[in-house]
Amino acid sequence: MTDGTAALVAHIPGLRRYARALTGDAWLADDLVQDTLERACDKWRLWTAGTDLRAWLFTLMHNLFANQARRAPPQRTPVDIDELADQLPAPDAPPEGRIDLQRCLLQLPDEQRAVLLLVALEDLSYDEVARILGVPAGTVMSRLSRARSRLRHLMEGASPADAAPAPARPPLRRLK
Repeated sequence: MTDGTAALVAHIPGLRRYARALTGDAWLADDLVQDTLERACDKWRLWTAGTDLRAWLFTLMHNLFANQARRAPPQRTPVDIDELADQLPAPDAPPEGRIDLQRCLLQLPDEQRAVLLLVALEDLSYDEVARILGVPAGTVMSRLSRARSRLRHLMEGASPADAAPAPARPPLRRLK
């Protein structure tokens, strides 16, 4: 195994963790990791030796995920669950008082979820996350703060609409 291949393979667990948390689905996560690794192999000549391979891989993954989300077909019309009740298995109810973290994470907006996962799950610095997402570090901090606040509300059982009310903005004044 070459040094480049070994370095790439070493980052697969982190990529899988991030993809799983980002998509909320093991199959979609594995597809996203595979697509990321294929893109990395195709674009390997664009990576500069000595730079942060991990950040480059996460950037590829984030861009692939964003592109897939943009191209996703619109949501289908909801199906009446009563019509399918006989075909669906009974859901396993979580223990009393337990909130499903994965469900709450998936209710966060994509840009907030990505920042939260990269900082909290992958332990990346704000500057690394800013490079990966292509946004200023201040935007990373703002999104992280909003994500933490919204997740806290969701974990406490608030509805997504109640989670993080938009702050009231003062009216803009025109200056000459």
